[in-house]
Amino acid sequence: MIKSMTAFGRAEKRVEGRTFTIEIRSVNSRYGEVIVRMPQRFLPLEDQIKKLVATKISRGRVEVMIKVKNGSQAVPDIDVNLPLAKEYYRALSELSETLKIDEKVGLGTLLGMRGVITTTEPEEDLEKTWSVLSSCIGSALEEVNAMRVSEGKAIYQDFMERLRSVQEGLSRIKELAPSVLSHYHSRLEERIAALTQGTVEIDPNRLAQEAAFIADKSDITEEIVRAESHLKQFLDMIESEAPAGRTLDFLLQELNREVNTIGSKGGDVKLSQIVVGIKSELEKLREQVQNIE
Repeated sequence: MIKSMTAFGRAEKRVEGRTFTIEIRSVNSRYGEVIVRMPQRFLPLEDQIKKLVATKISRGRVEVMIKVKNGSQAVPDIDVNLPLAKEYYRALSELSETLKIDEKVGLGTLLGMRGVITTTEPEEDLEKTWSVLSSCIGSALEEVNAMRVSEGKAIYQDFMERLRSVQEGLSRIKELAPSVLSHYHSRLEERIAALTQGTVEIDPNRLAQEAAFIADKSDITEEIVRAESHLKQFLDMIESEAPAGRTLDFLLQELNREVNTIGSKGGDVKLSQIVVGIKSELEKLREQVQNIE
């Protein structure tokens, strides 16, 4: 069954005082693109995250937002650079004495000097984090997939209604196709009579040959057969479990090409009206196909 490219999913897991929140949004796109936004300390996991998303979503722009909240904040490592602090103190004391500034160098001043105090965040256990993160992402992807399937069903129903209309139009064109010869025969006879104003006797056999020649050049049998073949392939594809968006778009282009040819060859008013109706449905189908994975 076809799937929509537009969906949203959210999942949250709390492990050892940390809360992982994952939000995944997918929107229409011709290609597959995964964008991950997350804390910098998780950047080494970016490729794994993208690969995991790609196992479930093959087409569309997917944005993955990862937030991590610490319930019990981990204490960072604090280092004091004593040699640097002593050198700052010496230099500041010398400056104070030289400039006759009656102010002692205090702890507050030293703490403001760059490099005296440094903090280092505890190293992230990426293997342990990935175990939790991948599970959370998997849950969010399940929600995304459920929404894509649900919207896909609605699009499928719309497809079926429009495809029935296209099929009915092609069936009516098939019914009109045999009358093309008599149609051209009558038109040719009327033109000759108008040009000669009845002064030239028309040879019925020659008239029939000319009409048959013109009708043969305007034969639409092959176009009808190809259009019906494309239509059948389209129906088969929307029943398939595989991603079908690009193939469906191609089939609609080919179907539209055949219908255009039928319209240009036909020349009959009724047939032209049917062609206009089919093209209208095909255009609406192409708009919907842009939403399909």
